[in-house]
Amino acid sequence: MQSVSLWTPVAFGCGAAIYLSLPAEPLALVAYVTLLSAGLLLLAASRLSLGRPAVVVLVLAAFALGGFAAAKLRTQTVRAPIAPAGGGVRLIEGFVVDVASPGQGGPRLLVAPIRISGLVPDATPIRIRITLRENDLLPAPGSVISVKGMINAPPPPASPGSYDFARDAFFDGVGGVGFALTEVRSIEAAPPPWRLALEMKVNAVRWALAKRIVGEMGVESGGLAAAMITGHEAFVPKEQVEDLRASGLAHIISISGLHMAIVGGFAFASVRLGIAAWPWAALRVSSKKVAAAAGLFAVMLYLVISGAPAPAERAAITAGAAFLAILVDRRAISLHTLAIAALVILALQPEAVAAPGFQMSFAATAALVALAEAWPRPAKEINTPWPIRAAQAIGVWTAASIGASFVAGLATGPFAMQHFNRVSTFGLVANLLTAPISSFLMMPALAIGAVLAPLGLGGAPLAAADLAIDTMNMIASWVAAMPGSQRIFASAPAWTLPAAFIGVLWLCLWKGPLRWLGLPLALAVWLCPRPPAPDVWISSDGAAAAVRRGDEAVLLRPDAKLFAAELWARRRGLTVGEESAREAGYDCDRWSCAPRQASGDPRVATIFTRRASTIEKKQPLFCQWAEVVVVRGAAAPCPMALTLTEADFTRGGSAELYRTADGWRIVWAQDLRGQRPWSR
Repeated sequence: MQSVSLWTPVAFGCGAAIYLSLPAEPLALVAYVTLLSAGLLLLAASRLSLGRPAVVVLVLAAFALGGFAAAKLRTQTVRAPIAPAGGGVRLIEGFVVDVASPGQGGPRLLVAPIRISGLVPDATPIRIRITLRENDLLPAPGSVISVKGMINAPPPPASPGSYDFARDAFFDGVGGVGFALTEVRSIEAAPPPWRLALEMKVNAVRWALAKRIVGEMGVESGGLAAAMITGHEAFVPKEQVEDLRASGLAHIISISGLHMAIVGGFAFASVRLGIAAWPWAALRVSSKKVAAAAGLFAVMLYLVISGAPAPAERAAITAGAAFLAILVDRRAISLHTLAIAALVILALQPEAVAAPGFQMSFAATAALVALAEAWPRPAKEINTPWPIRAAQAIGVWTAASIGASFVAGLATGPFAMQHFNRVSTFGLVANLLTAPISSFLMMPALAIGAVLAPLGLGGAPLAAADLAIDTMNMIASWVAAMPGSQRIFASAPAWTLPAAFIGVLWLCLWKGPLRWLGLPLALAVWLCPRPPAPDVWISSDGAAAAVRRGDEAVLLRPDAKLFAAELWARRRGLTVGEESAREAGYDCDRWSCAPRQASGDPRVATIFTRRASTIEKKQPLFCQWAEVVVVRGAAAPCPMALTLTEADFTRGGSAELYRTADGWRIVWAQDLRGQRPWSR
């Protein structure tokens, strides 16, 4: 059994997860009472003469209470105004903080509002995300803009029980999302606060660097290079993103542990090699510690250049803990170092415990560190001919790469299935082929090119990176084009993911035969039977709906809420049918869909407009054949059908409908979210 210190971040994360899953928000006083209780438990564990099992229980209980209290205090700290829904067209004036990653609707800006018409200052969000029109020019960070648009609260879950993006927005300080209706205009404004000004200056440098890289390398390679260096994904072609996802290489885009490890490791190796090659320095300084300091500096610099997104922050803390361990003469890569990094991250960002990136990153890292500790280390033979040593080295490296990719894939598989509902069949092959390219050529070349580009000397390293990215894109396209390159898996019951996380950590942290007790839990997501798929899905505002036809999701309004509809379909293990699929059972126009009499699908009638005259005109026709009537506005109920109106969606959010012997059973998203600061 490992020491209790390895389990303290697990207990801390469990406490934070319990807080996030509560159906109602506890009082602020609860956080202080919980913290006091945690302190008393730690005091009892240190002062009382108790046996080891009792001490372990008290310590882990104290850290669990600490995680709960930290999550509650974090919520109190970041609480900020959230834009109300249904405010109509508003005039928005504000500072462009950054160019956000593009959404399905087009390019987006992160804006710090100065003024939003119709909202008093105390009700104005501190940050909003605005989707621009497709052909609008992107203003640089630091610009002051004015635009007319629609602003609402961050979107609720796409379907009941699915991932809550509004919670992420809440902890990121984003209190509104919307889209522009007019062209963005530049205006004059008073100087911003110094912190905001500094943030925008850093982001302006990042944006200029991203444009310079794209200008030198072209969009095909430069877009991906800019995303990996600066975090700006605005230039990455959509087709390229789809190929990377299908081939299991999408993690390349998001700046996370892999990028930090390569950049920090490259700096560490380069500095240590340079000191070793300089006899005077090699005799007078500790090359390992100087290289660790250089690696730490490189990681922090990369964090700033990347814009410090949450995954990059977590990766930087993990890499920083490893380099600090070297500086204090500790083992850099160990489960204890990983535990310290996890505890620091959860103390600063307790909400990270629910983030897919955190879960996958630490599950994979824990599995790889456990594999490294268990990997056999054969004794080195003396005077072995170099061809034999080279062959042995290649064999060991190949076996280690396959083992590492396989173990990391198994560790992250449950989270990919549950959160994203798709698994790349040939992801192991793609990652094995691209690992040497990204580790030894692409990322080092990009790091050198990013440093030298402002000086006009980045041509050669960026050309090398261009070749590496082209090769990686070729591999991604080849793997994505293979038959069955992606498989869709329906989400398992909600309890299986925490069980899998605990099971994976048990396998990694426990020593001895009892380790294998975690295997059934680790496989919970893979083995647990899937619940039956619903017959009907309706979006959170009633603007879109879909019906299930076998294993296919038939969208009744394919041009609206497509992202939410695709998320729901994948979560239920369904494939989205072609637009022509609805013609077999429905008569649809721009504003409505009506079921045909002989349709074998659930007979759902939908009216997508709030215009009272249209609703009044179409409702009698819909009531004739429909089993379910969905109206965005207000309408009189149909005698023989279940009628859902705007009031129902305002209260309940998105919905799933199941046909039963007694009628329709409705599951509402809001009932599962509870009454929390991010869900009101």
